[in-house]
Amino acid sequence: MSSKSATSKLFGHDVEFTYSETWIAYALFALRLMMGWVFFYAGIVKVIDPNWSARPFLLNVDPANPLVDMWAAMADWVWLLTPLNQVGLTLVGIALLLGAFTRLSAFFGAMMMLFYWASAYPFADAIFIDFHLIYAFLLFALGAAGAGRILGLDQWIEELDIIKNNPKLTVLLG
Repeated sequence: MSSKSATSKLFGHDVEFTYSETWIAYALFALRLMMGWVFFYAGIVKVIDPNWSARPFLLNVDPANPLVDMWAAMADWVWLLTPLNQVGLTLVGIALLLGAFTRLSAFFGAMMMLFYWASAYPFADAIFIDFHLIYAFLLFALGAAGAGRILGLDQWIEELDIIKNNPKLTVLLG
């Protein structure tokens, strides 16, 4: 099993640590698949349910939420928000499962989680950090680590001529 040492500067402090490349790869691969399944399942059950709508979610935000009026006003946009939610969750899930456009999908998945987090306040079983925020940071980690290159399509996509000729596009991959 291969191990490496890494050094970094975190919060103004020099940090050095040793890690196993093999176990990091397994962990990132497993996290990508698990997060992909969570998003895909959450989206596809909404897509196949002809009666699902974002309206009840938006209109039933806790009155103690400081943004309750904004969520209620967004219910007027349910014609757009319902399909965006359904398709967005499903596509983020598929992209993560395939390891394709991982950074892009992780970004949009994290944005959805931050919206859900903000609408869930006050939290029934947490003070500040609930599972939406944890999911957002897990997605950040997957994108930052380039998890789509680990047994994913991003590794293959990066070999395409369009990406090689436009290296800025790699910000969407990984």
